[in-house]
Amino acid sequence: MRIRIVDAFTDRPFAGNPAGVLLLDAFPDDARLQNVAMEVNHAETAFTHRLPEGGEADWALRWFTPATEVALCGHATLAAAHVLVTTGAHRGPVRFATRSGVLIATPEADGSITLDFPTAPLTPVEIPDGVAGALGAEPLRTFDTGPNTGDLLVEVADEKTVRALAPDHKALARHSERGIIATARAEDPSRGYDFVSRGFFPNVGIDEDPVTGSAHTALAPFWSQRLGRPVLTGLQASPRSGLVRTEVRGERTLLSGHAVTVIEGDLLV
Repeated sequence: MRIRIVDAFTDRPFAGNPAGVLLLDAFPDDARLQNVAMEVNHAETAFTHRLPEGGEADWALRWFTPATEVALCGHATLAAAHVLVTTGAHRGPVRFATRSGVLIATPEADGSITLDFPTAPLTPVEIPDGVAGALGAEPLRTFDTGPNTGDLLVEVADEKTVRALAPDHKALARHSERGIIATARAEDPSRGYDFVSRGFFPNVGIDEDPVTGSAHTALAPFWSQRLGRPVLTGLQASPRSGLVRTEVRGERTLLSGHAVTVIEGDLLV
């Protein structure tokens, strides 16, 4: 198996969110996929194989964290599409068959890739008891992001609060199915982003995710409604950091970003 490590949602190496990508002839058993993802030990590893021509999708795609398979992942989808395009394995838009339906990745003229994902349905919920202490900040509002992601979206006071968070990850795990997304409006939009976020996903083995594409299917409609614009840019303020361009189109949200391949090698076992 040829394996690549791709930094997604960045145009430079050692930033953004790293993902493993493997192009296969077919999926091996789940235990094999999980073991490879555990060995890669990044937030997600993407496994994809070509599908027969004439169907609704071109490639099958699955995502595994070091601990479990997930239903939706943005950065590993971007990474997989980047590998397909840059290696010549696929030309033009890529249709992926996934657990979250058919997802389309479109290469752009500037070298970025745009993902077409389902918009997360946001449901206001009461601020759960204990979430403020676990997160280390007082929530202003909280929302459930629906079945595809299973997160709790938490708005906090300002960008400084988001950047300063030092949560109790074990305590956070009790408050959502997958994780917690903390967000605030950008302090200075002239810096090139409209909102800021951080994502904590201890329930799937990721204390803090560097850049979470799928979280932006909830962040984009949340901030588009408040800022009055369908097209925005989000900064995920992890130590690695990364930018996600978003555009809300009703039930679909477009997520755009660059990617860089940093490692190529062979899986020997």
